[in-house]
Amino acid sequence: MSLLTVAGISMIEEGSAVLKDISFTLQELQKIAIAGETGSGKSTLLQVIAGLVQPSAGQVLFDGERVKGPTEKLVPGHPGIAYLSQQFELQKFLRVEQVLAYANTLTDEEAANIYEICRISHLLKRRTNQLSGGERQRIALAKLLVSSPRLLLLDEPFSNLDTAHKDTLKAVIQAIGDQLEITCILISHDPHDTLPWADEILVMRGGQILQKGTPAQLYRQPVNEYVAALFGSYNLIAPAQAKAFAALPSMQVNGKSILIRPESFRLVAVGSQALAGTVTKVAFFGSYCQLEVQLPGIMITMKTGDNHVKAGDEVYVSFSPDAVSYV
Repeated sequence: MSLLTVAGISMIEEGSAVLKDISFTLQELQKIAIAGETGSGKSTLLQVIAGLVQPSAGQVLFDGERVKGPTEKLVPGHPGIAYLSQQFELQKFLRVEQVLAYANTLTDEEAANIYEICRISHLLKRRTNQLSGGERQRIALAKLLVSSPRLLLLDEPFSNLDTAHKDTLKAVIQAIGDQLEITCILISHDPHDTLPWADEILVMRGGQILQKGTPAQLYRQPVNEYVAALFGSYNLIAPAQAKAFAALPSMQVNGKSILIRPESFRLVAVGSQALAGTVTKVAFFGSYCQLEVQLPGIMITMKTGDNHVKAGDEVYVSFSPDAVSYV
């Protein structure tokens, strides 16, 4: 049996559909990320799952038990489900250990393990008004964990964090799954947060699930340009321009636009089955160079590890047909 079943969830707010027939399942310890533009319904969906917002239709089952909304319960929320909002608050001017003690259901040893995993053991004597944003985020997370949840819902946990605190929080969230064996659903707008972490990603737009699959599936085979844009840069080649690629081996030109990621192009030797082009711009990014290359009838952006290429060079470009999406 699935740990979580979301079945036909819809929500109408002020006459507008915020969520439209959302359905998916979550297995224990499966990591699901939710991606989508602002206003796509991601946060509202998490709040419905947590029992904090009442859906207009459908139901959420957690370990076989229906999650009731706030119109059905005096105190909103569901046992075993913890939700970390973007607008979390910590009581002001208290010591961190006091804030955590109010929610703690664990033994001293178990709580100490949580604090170690969240990397806040050294902060327990500090007052909440003496903390950085990243420290506050990890303490808010520990406050949820000491209540022993089985499902943790994280709404944009990395927003407004600098690189160091973001990397620390990523390591903490990974440890929550690996060491504490707590199942997580995470919302983030940054593909660097979701692609390496998730087992499955749901892409939302306009309150609906537009595509779901593994990170590799969504990155390599997006259903449209909207999904492609959520996970990084891409080249979109119109049907008329795509005819230039028909000469490449195993390449099919079927009247649709072709979508190719920059790293899928490669530079090949003269005489190979490839398209001749001229490099018009080179940008150095350390581990790779990003090139703009003028091919017959189309300008493309590509990435290469060859740092000897310069603007004005004549090059030959190819790619694998497996790297192509038709949209």
